[in-house]
Amino acid sequence: MSDGNFDFNRSFGFVLHETARLLSKRYDQRSKSLGLTRAQCQVLAYLVYHEGINQAGLAELLELEPISLGRLIDRMAQAGWVERRPDPRDRRAWQLFITEKAKPLFTEMVAIGREVRAEALAGFTPEEGDRIMELLLRARHNLSAHTAEPGEHGSNSGSLAGAAE
Repeated sequence: MSDGNFDFNRSFGFVLHETARLLSKRYDQRSKSLGLTRAQCQVLAYLVYHEGINQAGLAELLELEPISLGRLIDRMAQAGWVERRPDPRDRRAWQLFITEKAKPLFTEMVAIGREVRAEALAGFTPEEGDRIMELLLRARHNLSAHTAEPGEHGSNSGSLAGAAE
């Protein structure tokens, strides 16, 4: 059952997903030298902007199961990239922090992100790039307002407000 007039290449969701997939793939290609997986890069990025968050909160932001994130944090702590500190408000919880060793990696992650963004936006004017970003942020806001769980405000939706390009 197909609609002869439907063109996947003009479908907002399809094009957005494919663009995000290619952007991620290109970022992975460029970031191999860092020795981090994409998941580890995401953890570091979120910790830079949410330093001191507990593991459950970070799992929620990353949309990961807490046990999966726990194993990832274990490996990153062993590598010296993240540090667990006791949460002064909850004896059962640990707060997560990026280490001094990982801060230069984050700087490199941001630089790679900017380079990949420049590749993606090659041929666009700076104004067009800004407009694309503005429109995507609006679409994200619209969707987050409709997907917020009860008790959430739908405003952050895992956002890294101000994060790397």
